[in-house]
Amino acid sequence: MRHKKKAPARGIRVAEQIQKDLAELIPRELRDPRLGFVTITDVELTPDYAYATVYFSVLTGSAETTEEALNDSSGYLRNMIFKKLHIHTVPTLRFKHDQSVERGAEMSLMIDRALKGEGGGASDSTGTDGGGDGSGD
Repeated sequence: MRHKKKAPARGIRVAEQIQKDLAELIPRELRDPRLGFVTITDVELTPDYAYATVYFSVLTGSAETTEEALNDSSGYLRNMIFKKLHIHTVPTLRFKHDQSVERGAEMSLMIDRALKGEGGGASDSTGTDGGGDGSGD
């Protein structure tokens, strides 16, 4: 039972360390003008540590061009991580834009609008005339 628990815990620790190292390396080492302000949100490792999918969000700049720039720099970043991490296999990095932050902000905005009574969304297409929702009782 213990042996089965060690492998996932180690994978989580390695993924967290890669996330931490990339968060330090990207702004310090990469001088690509296509990069916006990048935040590493998550790292997922394959069980054999061969590949790491790195999810990121962007505050400034285009997500598509930032993803392209990060994927172009993935070999360099992998080499820099290899120098920091002392493990046998350093994964190949694949960067993907994480849209959960934007979706969360959109959902929060929709909830705020609904609470203020602004409506929006699906009820607009039905031609509502303000009758019978019971919110004023």
